[in-house]
Amino acid sequence: MSQPVPPPNQPQQPYGGPPQDGNPYAGQQPGQPQPGAPTGNPFAEQPGPYGQPGQPGPQFGGGTPFAPVAPARDNVGLGILAAFVAAVVAGAVYGAIIGATKHEIGYAAVAVGFLVGFASGKVGGRNPALPVLSAVFALIAVYFGQLLGEAMIAAKDYPITVSELFFDHFGLLNDAWKADSDFISYLFFAVAAVAAFSGAKKAAA
Repeated sequence: MSQPVPPPNQPQQPYGGPPQDGNPYAGQQPGQPQPGAPTGNPFAEQPGPYGQPGQPGPQFGGGTPFAPVAPARDNVGLGILAAFVAAVVAGAVYGAIIGATKHEIGYAAVAVGFLVGFASGKVGGRNPALPVLSAVFALIAVYFGQLLGEAMIAAKDYPITVSELFFDHFGLLNDAWKADSDFISYLFFAVAAVAAFSGAKKAAA
């Protein structure tokens, strides 16, 4: 049989050779990617909408998901216990200050009330009863502190101990406190109660 003869004046192009006659795809072998065409998986390593490959943008309108809100603290029992302990400690310190200086100090009364309220609110949480109970405990703490200060002053002048005045002669001690009390003494009760109420509110916020 005769072999096909290439047309004259047309050079024979080897299979897989460079493009001829201006055809950019003339010498391309089957299965090879075309120049400029993407290779591999067209969806791999595509830049996301925010410039990072493969990282999705914010979902549902943007921003990160909201963190769950922690439940509000509400433990009346622990709050009352904290207020009681703080009242005993603060009242004792307040009484010691009065016994040492023989004067009632307004800032000390405010500190007593705030400490009681802050301890109650910090431990008990946002229960609406705690600020009121804190104010009551602050009144008791100031009263106990003033009695303690009165007993310490009397113990310096008379042959009697503070514990004896509290447990054996409490009526006489209370009468002496009433005799020495004035408008300022009762004003300290009010400021201590207000400070306790405010301290409980701030601590629970």
